[in-house]
Amino acid sequence: MNPSARRRLTLTNSVVGAVIVALDGTVLTVAQPTLRRDLDASFAQVQWTSTGYLIAVASLLVFAGRLGDRYGHQQVFAVGMVGFGAASAGIGLAPDIGWVIALRVAQGVFGALSQPATLGMLRAAYPPDRLGMPIALRTSAIGLAAAAGPLLGGALVTQLGWRAVFFLNVLPALVMAALALTVRDAPRVRGSAAGSAAGLDLPGAALLAVALVALVRTLVVLPETGRLTETVLGPVVATVAAAAFVRHERRAASPLVPPGLLCSPTVGAALGTLVCASAALFGTLFVSTYYLQDVLGLDPLQSGLRALPLAVMMVLGAPVSAVLLRRYGPRRTTGTAMLLLLLGVLLLSRLDRASTDLAIGAGFLLLGAGFVAVMVSATAVVVRCASAGSAGVAGGLQQTAMNVGPTVGVAVATTLVGLTGVDLGPALTVLAALTAVGALSALRLPGRGDAPAAERRPAGHPPGDAAHEVRTRR
Repeated sequence: MNPSARRRLTLTNSVVGAVIVALDGTVLTVAQPTLRRDLDASFAQVQWTSTGYLIAVASLLVFAGRLGDRYGHQQVFAVGMVGFGAASAGIGLAPDIGWVIALRVAQGVFGALSQPATLGMLRAAYPPDRLGMPIALRTSAIGLAAAAGPLLGGALVTQLGWRAVFFLNVLPALVMAALALTVRDAPRVRGSAAGSAAGLDLPGAALLAVALVALVRTLVVLPETGRLTETVLGPVVATVAAAAFVRHERRAASPLVPPGLLCSPTVGAALGTLVCASAALFGTLFVSTYYLQDVLGLDPLQSGLRALPLAVMMVLGAPVSAVLLRRYGPRRTTGTAMLLLLLGVLLLSRLDRASTDLAIGAGFLLLGAGFVAVMVSATAVVVRCASAGSAGVAGGLQQTAMNVGPTVGVAVATTLVGLTGVDLGPALTVLAALTAVGALSALRLPGRGDAPAAERRPAGHPPGDAAHEVRTRR
């Protein structure tokens, strides 16, 4: 297969694979009420169909990325897609809620395998300075899936029942797995694909998983329970495990996260910006939905139409963001985008019962324009800072940020709205402050003329391995 055809097929796999997972999450939200009634499940049990998936996927993303770096992103992506499709079929046939929860956890495991690979495949196929547009197309597709998911899910649930939303994933996942196996990964560094258990750094993976499980579970459960033990124990476990992970990685012979990524201030700034931006977006969406439906009395369809400018900007703004990234560099593009996001949060915080549809739409438009540019530019920075041999880990870190951020935002919004009731100002003020922190973090990103570390010397590679990077970029 010639390089041009391989790149097109790789881009197709990356985009469609990301869409399958994104679509699954959005249609599930619509299906949950019908699922609960059909299986005679409690609200807590239905919530665990989302919580179990989130914990599984968040805890394994970086390790899954390392598997892709060692054994090939196309192969790991194919395994993830087959498993994701099989788990989806199993959920569609599940006899009770217990099976649904267990299979959603399995779906999270396979989703974790496929998601870092969608970015790792792009890094292996495209030179670092040409990653902006492929990442933008992937982002546009995810935005389209997020917008279309509720509509598609609602139609399927209404006409065919909740099981249909899971059967929807099966055939596309199997097709993507088959296509992935027809593409050969770029050659990896000699000795890096040995596949030994030691090289995979299982202790590091376990420590990181414990830290993320403790953090995510605390964020998900705390707004619902408010128990002191949940408030204190979870963060303590997460902090101790994270500190142990960093200490272990600095001493490990084959660390899970290469030193060039673990200690990179640029990668840290990009990941911090992604966490703040996604927390602000999803927290604001939660608060805004509460405002539209509980304060203005709109039904879900009317609320969705008011928020439509956000989805439109997610789809149309990603390619524009790639052009801006190339022209102005990550620092100016991301910093400006964070300011747009901040303006959107502040505008929505000023809404009241007398607010017009124009004001509401303008707030959502600013949210979408800011977030899509942040996602494209910060993701490009993370992936470009990694060598081709560490692209999977970089993808895993980016995906982890994109899972932790929304969880933080929704937890903050849920807690503050629960304390203040109809007063939405405090929640949106805190989210605006979080956005401002992300804007400050964006100032540490490289400028237009600054080459990422991986383009000067591959992160996680020895100095004499530059020839591999040249071979990968051909």
